[in-house]
Amino acid sequence: MSDERIERDFMARDEQERQAFLEQTWCDKCLQENLGMNTPLEYEFKGIVFIEGKCNQCGEVVLTELTDEEF
Repeated sequence: MSDERIERDFMARDEQERQAFLEQTWCDKCLQENLGMNTPLEYEFKGIVFIEGKCNQCGEVVLTELTDEEF
């Protein structure tokens, strides 16, 4: 497995799936769920797929780790 990030195309997902990932979030700084994220970036790192963006409320990085059934 590579220690480098492999960029993936978040926009290749269908609209409903993209919206779910953008809305169903957890922010470690706000300590709240479903505040939403913007500027999503999808990538694979060490065999794990992540979607990273910025919290709509505070602007901190929010990170979603995808499990096998999510991709």
